Amino acid sequence: MYSQPHQFEPLLPSEARLEPLLSKAHDLARQATTLAGTRVPPELRTLLRSMNSYYTNRIEGQHTRPHEIEEALRRDFSRNADLAARQRLAVAHIEAETALEARYEGDDGALTLYSMEAVQDLHRELFARLPDKDLFTSEKEPVVPGRLRTREVRVGAHVPPTHASLPAFLERWGAFYRGVRRGEAALVALAAAHQRLGWIHPFVDGNGRVMRLHTHTLLSALGYTGGLWSPLRGFARNTERYYALLAEADAPRRGDLDGRGNLSEQALVAWIDYVLDTCLDQVGFMAGMLDFAAMKERIEACLVYEAKALKSGVRPEALRPLHYLFLSGEEMARGEFKAMLGMAERSATDALGALVKRGLLKSDSPQGKVRFGLPQHALRFLFPRLWPEAEADAAGA
Repeated sequence: MYSQPHQFEPLLPSEARLEPLLSKAHDLARQATTLAGTRVPPELRTLLRSMNSYYTNRIEGQHTRPHEIEEALRRDFSRNADLAARQRLAVAHIEAETALEARYEGDDGALTLYSMEAVQDLHRELFARLPDKDLFTSEKEPVVPGRLRTREVRVGAHVPPTHASLPAFLERWGAFYRGVRRGEAALVALAAAHQRLGWIHPFVDGNGRVMRLHTHTLLSALGYTGGLWSPLRGFARNTERYYALLAEADAPRRGDLDGRGNLSEQALVAWIDYVLDTCLDQVGFMAGMLDFAAMKERIEACLVYEAKALKSGVRPEALRPLHYLFLSGEEMARGEFKAMLGMAERSATDALGALVKRGLLKSDSPQGKVRFGLPQHALRFLFPRLWPEAEADAAGA
């Protein structure tokens, strides 16, 4: 049984195998930094938190539909006990993600995330938001938020370290990856740290969620996401591959040509390469979605559909002020918005009211400023393919 930290070496590939990964990480750092600086409406980041929650639930096989998450955020939980528990977990993830991004901000936050205390904090932040009745494994074993496991476990073919050795493994994990501070190398380390944290398996339950929260929060702290993308969506697109590569990197070294550590260097390289590819794919996809010229056309298509097909009271004249709100990412006084419509006062008031009713405008009060809204039913026009399941939900409503 594993009980000594040297047993989960290598923590990073050797120099010879590191170079291609560093080149790919360089591209990721450049593209992600540019995307993170993009100004967008706050409602987009809110929507993406719900999407992240949806996908991490799906990876775990604890499925919630997008509209069920939306209902849960309004505290409208299902009467079905199992579904209600999954809804509570989805909301807990959204709230935990928000809190953790704020807590572990900047370079200091990124370094702090590489510690046993931070790993426990992530687990606690998520699971302490759930009622006691939800804090049990499928085998009815209690889950204590933030507490390291107190027994031995087996995960598929992998037998993680003894529970007594968990502090030593986590200390080595944190100290090593915390020491990797160079830009590209830090991204390679982040990918490796995800897998090795899973290998340690510090908790009786919730390890996968904590691993993904750690990676998501760390990318945010390093300034690479701006709340605009997450690898969670990419991991969930092929859950089988995600789990398979994680498991393969648990394997012992495969002969003299497979590195010098106890575990397979080749499998660790394959895992890191997969994570970097996944991140690059998500950054590229989101950059395309935020093409501002294309966004004007997508807003126009949405307005035409609302006005002609649904006859919802939404007017095509709203294109100019809505596009402006999207570009600025800011709020606007209602009077200013109505003036940009170029309509008579009564017609402009009705048109604004229809936009608010349909969720295309958001406001915190009946007379308050308005900002760009992003309801799930409009996703197929505004951000096609971003969250296909939400589009399908809205189409079937």
